Amino acid sequence: MAIALFVTGGTFDKDYDEITGRLVFRETHVSEMLRTGRCKEPVRVKTLMLVDSLDMTEEQRKLILEECSSCEEERIVITHGTDTMTETAKLLGQNISDKTVVLTGAMRPYVFGSSDGLFNLGCAIALAQGLPHGVYITMNGRCFLWDNVRKIRERGEFETLQ
Repeated sequence: MAIALFVTGGTFDKDYDEITGRLVFRETHVSEMLRTGRCKEPVRVKTLMLVDSLDMTEEQRKLILEECSSCEEERIVITHGTDTMTETAKLLGQNISDKTVVLTGAMRPYVFGSSDGLFNLGCAIALAQGLPHGVYITMNGRCFLWDNVRKIRERGEFETLQ
């Protein structure tokens, strides 16, 4: 069965607006990333939203939960902004026990060419295939349980709590 991949935005999908000089959302880059990475695993991509995670509302988090709970697939990857990824993971972890859900993000936009996003997406797809049911975060080649992770903003890294 295919992996469901839910796009929510975050730095992963930001683009540079040459007129305003700001980072903006236009469309997801995930399908291009899957092609570039030569992903051979069947992945069903669905864009739920394109938002900065700092602007994500509780209603949007509930939508992510609803999509995860109601989809046919048991293996799910979510692209998400890193600033509040742990909050969404907590909501999912407290409510989903019969699926494998892996959240990932990027510290630099994919379109910049030096992004960690392609690597993180590949890790998430691989982990979603092999991990037991539960909710996880993967960043920079590391895998964390939803209730044992935090982001260290000063370093732009994730680490275990204990």
